[in-house]
Amino acid sequence: MNTSSHNQMPALASLSPRQQALVPIAAFAASGNFERLKPTLDAGLDEGLSISEVREVLLQLYAYAGFPRSLNALGQLMEVVQARAARGLHDDAGRQPSTPAPQGEALLKVGTDNQTRLAGAPVAGPLFDFAPEANTYLRTHLFGDLFARDNLGWQSRELATLGMLSVIEGTEAQVFAHIGMSMNIGVEQGALAELADILEARVDGAPAQRIRQALQRKMQP
Repeated sequence: MNTSSHNQMPALASLSPRQQALVPIAAFAASGNFERLKPTLDAGLDEGLSISEVREVLLQLYAYAGFPRSLNALGQLMEVVQARAARGLHDDAGRQPSTPAPQGEALLKVGTDNQTRLAGAPVAGPLFDFAPEANTYLRTHLFGDLFARDNLGWQSRELATLGMLSVIEGTEAQVFAHIGMSMNIGVEQGALAELADILEARVDGAPAQRIRQALQRKMQP
């Protein structure tokens, strides 16, 4: 996949209503709070999110919270979509990725290029020297398989990722890293502060505080 379109992403100063709706969906799915996830999925579809966009976030969830949470959240989405159809609601199906997923060495190259673009530099360090397979999995599965899918924009993917990580204890390093990645692809400080406000209003104060602390640390000289 050619990443040039991602290199030219416009700055995101504030979250669109659909992006706002994705944040609590990602958070409740990652925390396994399916009682609150279901009405949040309903509200997101009411806001105009396509089924494809929501499904994409819940697919990506496996990389941060594991397949059990991802599969269970996808099951919740399926039930919500079916119930809405039974009520006569016709939700936008959305679109599938425009290009087939790369394979083999091509997948690793795409994933490495995407990871470098998001991180702002090639990713390396003692942890990946100790466990190089971890970075290979990141490059192929996360930044390759998932970020190569263009039916959800990178900015929305990163906002959803922060929503997921914000509810998982012990992920401060990852929250900080994804604050940086978000900024590298044009998500501005104000939009990230807005994300924290949405978490506080719609999810809980603790995840909002994790985002604010990471953002404050990122903005320190």
